[in-house]
Formats: sequence, C-alpha cells, structure tokens
Amino acid sequence: MTTEAGRATLGLGSGIGLVVANMIGAGVFLSAGFMAQELTPPQILAAWALGSVLALCGAVAYGQLAMRVPRSGGEYRFLSDLLHPAVGFLAGWASLLIGFAAPVALNGIAIGAFLDTLFDAPDPRLTGTAVIALLTLFHAVRLDVSKWTQNALVLLKLVGIVGFVGVGLTLGSWTLPAWAPPEAPASLAWPFLRNQFWIAFAFSGWNAAIYAASEFRDPARDVPRAMWLGTLLVSVLYLAVNGVLLANLSPGQLATVLSSDTSRITLGHLVAEQLLGPVGAVAMSVFVIGALISATSAMTLVGPRVYAEMAADGFLPRVFAMPAADARPPVGSLLLQAAVAISLLLTHSVLQIVQNVSAVLMVFTGLAIVAMLRLVRSDDPPHPGAVVAGLVYLGVVALVLYVGFASSPHLIPWVGGVVAVGLAAYAWSRRRETA
Repeated sequence: MTTEAGRATLGLGSGIGLVVANMIGAGVFLSAGFMAQELTPPQILAAWALGSVLALCGAVAYGQLAMRVPRSGGEYRFLSDLLHPAVGFLAGWASLLIGFAAPVALNGIAIGAFLDTLFDAPDPRLTGTAVIALLTLFHAVRLDVSKWTQNALVLLKLVGIVGFVGVGLTLGSWTLPAWAPPEAPASLAWPFLRNQFWIAFAFSGWNAAIYAASEFRDPARDVPRAMWLGTLLVSVLYLAVNGVLLANLSPGQLATVLSSDTSRITLGHLVAEQLLGPVGAVAMSVFVIGALISATSAMTLVGPRVYAEMAADGFLPRVFAMPAADARPPVGSLLLQAAVAISLLLTHSVLQIVQNVSAVLMVFTGLAIVAMLRLVRSDDPPHPGAVVAGLVYLGVVALVLYVGFASSPHLIPWVGGVVAVGLAAYAWSRRRETA
C-alpha cells in the first residue's frame, strides 16, 4: 500500500528522530535512583542491558509488521488488520488513555518540576498544562513545519546526552562502586524483573515510527530501519548514561529521586554539579528540560495519528480524522490527546502512572507480536530472525507481567478496567455505525 504523495514527507532520518525523541526523556536520569534501593550497580546495568535486548527484539519483530501493513496507526492498525477489529480498537483506546496521553502528562509535570531548579517556577502542573497546550498548537500547523523543528530538537537532545556522557567519562570516575542496596532482597529474580517496569517506561517509544507510517516516503523500507536503528542508538546511550550515574553518585545521592514529585532534580543534575559546579548543574537542568520538551513534542506529533486512523475507520467521529488536504495534521485528534493529557496531569502523580503505563503497553505490544507470529504459516512468512526476536520478546514480557501482577495487585483491575471500558466503547461505536 502506498501513501498519499502529499503527506509522504518523512524519511529515514526523521523516523530515527521520532524514535529517539519519544524514548529519551527524564526517565533515564531518574530510574537508577529507584532501582538502587534493591539492586547493586552491576545488577542495575544488567537490568538495563536486558531492557535494551527486549526493546531491540520488539523493534525487529515490529519491522515485519510494518513491511506488511505500512500505514499509520501502530498497534491499532496491526491488530485490526491481522487479528480482529475489536482487539485493534482496544489497542487504540489504550494509546489514547495511556500510550501517549499519560507520558505527555508526566513529561509536563517533570518540565515544571525541573524548572524550579533554575528559578522560582509556578506550580509544575500549571507549567505542564501550558507546555502541552503550546506544543499542541504548534503541531496543529502544517506537518512539514513541525517535522523540521522536531528534527532540530532531536539533534540538540543527542548533543546534550553525548556531552553528558563525555563529561562523565572525562572528569568523573569510570569504576562501578561495590555498595549494597539498602533493601537488598533475599532473592534477585523478582526485584530484577520488577524493575523492568522502570526500564520499559524509559524505552517506551521504540516503536514510535509505526504511528506515522503513512507519512513516510517509503514506509515499508524506512519504518523498520528507523525502529531498530533508533532503538540501538538509544540503548547504547542509556547504558552509557547509567554507567556514568552509578560510577559517580553515592547511594544517598541516588536516593534523592525519592523526594516528592514537585521538588525532584535528576541524577544528571547531581553529576553535573559534582563535576562542573553550579554552572554545570544549571546547564544539565536546561538540557533535561529541552529533552522533555522534545519527547513531549514527538508524542504530540505521532499519537494523534492513531486516533485519526480510528476516526477514518468509523470508530471515532470524523472530526478526529486526518484532513484530506496535503500535509495537514489531524487537529481534532491533537486537541483530543491534549485534553486527556491535561486531565491526567491534574489528577495523577508521576509514580502513580509509571507502572500502570508500562503494564498496559506491554500487553498490547505483546499482542501485536502474536499477530506477527500468526503470519508464519501465511504465503509471506516473516523472517526467521524476526520470529526468534518475537518469541524472546513475548517470553520476557510475559515473565515481567507475571511478576508485576503478583507484586502489585492493583495492576490487574487497572488493565482490566482499560479493557472493559474499551470493549464498551467498541460496542457503542458498532451500534452507532449500524443504526
């Protein structure tokens, strides 16, 4: 299937940029602090290595889906076309409530919180609401304008994070310390897997290119490459960043991320202050804020494409569909996502959402890979390497979800609630269509 020429404005570079921008946010500069409560430095790096392998396996497997369904919509489109429209609708519903709106809300809160390290900023929720509103308005203009600005933000983000790693390796320590976590568990397996929820949240976005596939000039070629190249690049950077953090911060410094949502500084801020002084700390805060704005911008760009596809298929009102005019974004869907994100921002805390978001995203990415595995017996079977990658992804995700559900019983009603409301919405949309 080919895309409409007027909308085919994205290439491989922009696709990699979307993946990188969606993935790199504040998570990588916060997660090690939470993980250090149960894991030693080598164990933390091993957990990040497992998360990297998991994301790369997902990207490889998704590449086969993108080659066969080169249209925007992500899991919604894959599951609708390859499993059942109801399953696809549930994935789209999850994207609206959780997949994009929740991370946008979290980034908005974080931007407001980190601004307070530079000056006496307003309430983080007010600042976050303003940022989401401004980015939504920006992306409501022509796609080609927002594309070039997004590419520039990604470039600045990469320069900043590579610079941070360079400073850490040049001026800081290279040796991992040997301290023990304050809550060292009797058995390693469960905390090791339970902490994958933090890592999965930091890696969420490895599949970002699929949500805007129709806007690539050659989606069947460039979307798969963008996913695994972008994921590989971010995996290397994440391991390097965590190595710098663990080698240069004490357990007490790592524990500073456990403070309240509205007074949090990142571990990167602490390292920069330690190695470069107050000016370095300020520069690091500016970088993190820029990285968060870039991630929020990327999710504001790609998320509404899912709802536009749902509207095109009749599951949402036509006002949310992609306009027929060339290079025009789906303004209705942009406003819809902003409204949901701002609602979450005003009613939820950061820690309250992370595990719930990761669990729901794991469920639907796993279902998408099940759809890919069903193609093994088709006339156009997926590459054997992608099948192996998909099986690895499913096995690890199933294990992580089992540990998560057993450790945090609230996840079951959370996921069940999303599914129940989604099925009710699907039934309503079907009745409305046949009425």
